[in-house]
Amino acid sequence: MIRVLIADKNFLSRVGLELLVGELKGFELVPTVSGDKDALINQLFLSKPNVLIADFISLGISIDEIKKMAKKYPRTKFLVITELLSKKEFTSILDSNITSFLLKECDKSEILEAINSSIKGEKFVCGKIVLFLSAAPEILPNNTFIKSLACDGISVTEREIDIIRGIAEGLSNKLIADKLELSTHTVNTHRRNIMNKLGVNNTAGIVMFAVKNQLLETNFNLFD
Repeated sequence: MIRVLIADKNFLSRVGLELLVGELKGFELVPTVSGDKDALINQLFLSKPNVLIADFISLGISIDEIKKMAKKYPRTKFLVITELLSKKEFTSILDSNITSFLLKECDKSEILEAINSSIKGEKFVCGKIVLFLSAAPEILPNNTFIKSLACDGISVTEREIDIIRGIAEGLSNKLIADKLELSTHTVNTHRRNIMNKLGVNNTAGIVMFAVKNQLLETNFNLFD
């Protein structure tokens, strides 16, 4: 049996996840957590779940603390589900031992796919998060248009996560290559793969898309 621990202070989110996981064959729900960091740490120790599905922000747990938990329990796959965060927060979470990352707005099929991918040790990230991170350094997290975008999840490799993180930091392909000790050609290939998964032609196309739809924090309008 695959043991699943759900940690979320939001009643509706927590119960919804419990019902979803409860329908799955071969899965066992361990006692859920709706308290704080200590309650989650205690349950992780007692239950030793195969998968943790957590909205750590609702529990008042910091990004650094969730990183420490993921490092302490390497056999537990961490599936994080949160609201839309800032680029800095997203990249910080991705730069940890978590396995998958979704938004609260993701639907049932996407959550199920993320759970199955996580069990296999595969990275699964909400497509909206990837688009948000790879569009441009100045993209606004609270923009109404970005909130309206579809969030179909995509399976990404560890290396693609590294590339996405570099893009989010505003690094050029060469700087990303130098940082990861890769060739520029390899970075370009990974970048194209990411763009293909998002259904866009290139990074410039994403940036133009973001500008046209007023996703960027600018003091002027390029299309006046």
